[in-house]
Amino acid sequence: MLQDALEIIDTRCALLVVDVQGDFMPGGALACADGDAILPGLSQLLDERRFAHVVATQDWHPARHISFASEHAGYQPFDTLDLYGEPQTLWPDHCVQNTSGARLHPELDWAPVDLIVRKGCDPRIDSYSAFRNNLGPDGTRPTTGLAGWLRERGVDSVYLCGLARDVCVLWSAEDAIAAGFKTRFLWPLTRPVTHDTDTATRQRLTRLGVEIIGA
Repeated sequence: MLQDALEIIDTRCALLVVDVQGDFMPGGALACADGDAILPGLSQLLDERRFAHVVATQDWHPARHISFASEHAGYQPFDTLDLYGEPQTLWPDHCVQNTSGARLHPELDWAPVDLIVRKGCDPRIDSYSAFRNNLGPDGTRPTTGLAGWLRERGVDSVYLCGLARDVCVLWSAEDAIAAGFKTRFLWPLTRPVTHDTDTATRQRLTRLGVEIIGA
């Protein structure tokens, strides 16, 4: 089904590869469930060069980022607190700039990628989506500029894959829809932090009008 869906690709389509980095792999600082299982299929997809436009995102946190549980006395990873009026999950320290865990996965050939969007660079603001940061202290969600970059190239449809299915890929899908892009979610090429969220993720994507491929 996945291969059949990819037959409709044309120059108006872009592939968005979200946060395929060492720290999200088994044994990493913030491992996704079976995160490495997406690597063979994603490698094949990149090698086939079906997409005229390919974007990768890269979590790129400074040390002592506000989303790290280590920055909040009395809190543990995966606890939640209020940040700027919204719930913020606190994470293990991960994808710290210039560390091996922050590198795009070395087993993949990233040559087909046209643009790398680094996110989470502001120590005060978390950033899940490829399109916009999370809510900041000024009450806004600043854009990454990705939507404009895609529109300048005539893109009207995006295909999403990567990590984590229930966080950064999901938020990217939500913002892609909000920005007016036809959005397709390559389910087999994503993995969640925990599979316990899969039903809720599917329901959320369906309500948004995202096409789920291969689920």
